[in-house]
Amino acid sequence: MGEFEAIRPYNDAEVPAVLQRLLSDDAFLTILARYRYPRLSGPFGWLLRPLIAHRLAREVTGIRSVDDLQHKFEPYVDRTIEHATDGVTYSGVENLKSGRAYLFLANHRDIVMDPAFCNYAIYHAKLPTPRIAIGDNLLQRPFVSDLMRLNKSFIVHRSITGRREKLAAYNNLSAYINHSIRVDGESVWIAQAEGRAKDGDDRTDSAILKMFHMSRKDEPFAEVVRELHIIPVSISYEYDPCDAAKARELFTRATTGEYRKAPGEDDASIAQGITGYKGRVHINFGDEVTGDFADAKLLAAELDRQILGNYRLFPVHYLAYEMSEQRDPALAVPSAESLFGAAELQAARAEWQRRLAACPEEHRPYLVLQYATPVLNQYRLR
Repeated sequence: MGEFEAIRPYNDAEVPAVLQRLLSDDAFLTILARYRYPRLSGPFGWLLRPLIAHRLAREVTGIRSVDDLQHKFEPYVDRTIEHATDGVTYSGVENLKSGRAYLFLANHRDIVMDPAFCNYAIYHAKLPTPRIAIGDNLLQRPFVSDLMRLNKSFIVHRSITGRREKLAAYNNLSAYINHSIRVDGESVWIAQAEGRAKDGDDRTDSAILKMFHMSRKDEPFAEVVRELHIIPVSISYEYDPCDAAKARELFTRATTGEYRKAPGEDDASIAQGITGYKGRVHINFGDEVTGDFADAKLLAAELDRQILGNYRLFPVHYLAYEMSEQRDPALAVPSAESLFGAAELQAARAEWQRRLAACPEEHRPYLVLQYATPVLNQYRLR
C-alpha cells in the first residue's frame, strides 16, 4: 500500500492516534463550539474548547477501529437526517450482494450528504460501507482531512496544475480504485463528474471513466469495467439547501464569465448542505453495469440512462418545469396536478413560492433551471 500512502483512508491501527490528535486541535474544537454554542463561542471560546474536548474524549473512549467509529456516530447521522429531511427512502439496495465490492458512481448535488446518504443505506443493509472519493480542495485544514480519512475517504488531487503531475496523480488514483475493489475487496463511492451539478444536469463525465482504465491500459476497457462492478446511483433531493447559492453562482458565471469563491464558501456550503431543509430524499441503486462497453462514451451513455431515468421527481420539479424557458413541446410531460394529490401539491407550491420570493429576481431563472432540468432529462429518455 506504500504507493497509495498520500491518498488512502486511515486504517484501524491509526484510529486512536488520529482521534487524540483531533481532541487537541484548536481549529476543530472551535468549529464544534461554534456549531454547538453559536452565541457563546465568540466571547467564551477559550472556556468551551476544553469542555468540548473532555466530552468528546468520553464519547470516543473504546473506539479502536473505523467500524467502531461508524457504529458510534450512526445515531448522530440519524438525528441529522430526522431534523433536515421529511424522510429518506431507498430502492435497489436489496439487490447488492454480500461479499462483492462495487464501484458506486453517483450524481453529485451535495458535498457531504451525497456519499453520506449512500453510506447510510448500505450500512443499514448490513453491508460494508464504501471508501469515498473526496477532492483535496475541500481538505484545506488538517482536521478536515483527518475527519474524512477516518470515515474511509481517500483523496483526489484536483489542485495539481502541471500536466505531468496531474497524469501521475490520476494514474495513481486509478490504481488505488482498482486495488481497493479487486484486491482489498472494499467498495468505492465516487461522483460521476468533478464538482456538483449546479444546474441540475446530472451527466457522467467520460474523463472519469477513462481514469478508471488508466492504470490498466494494456487490458480491454470492457474487461476493466466488468471487474469494477459499477452501480449507478441516483440521489434525489426534493429541495436543495444550497439552491440559492448555486443560482447566484450560475448567474455570475453567465454575466461575467467566471465565478470566484469567497474564503470559507466551501465550509458554508458543507454546513448548509448538512443542516439545511431537504424535504424528501430518495436514493436509487441501479442495476450493475454488465454490458460489453468498448469505450468511455458508450459507458457514459448507459450510466446516464440509469442515473437520469432513476431520479425521483417530486412535485417541485414539475412546478419548476411548467415555468421553465427550457420546456420542450415535443415531450409529453404531464402536469403536476395529474400526478400528485391536492394536499401534497399545495404544500409544494407554498415551499416553491417561498424559495422563489427569497431569490433575487435576476437569479430566479437559474433556480428554476436546477429543478426543471431533471424533468427534461428524464422525459427525453422515455
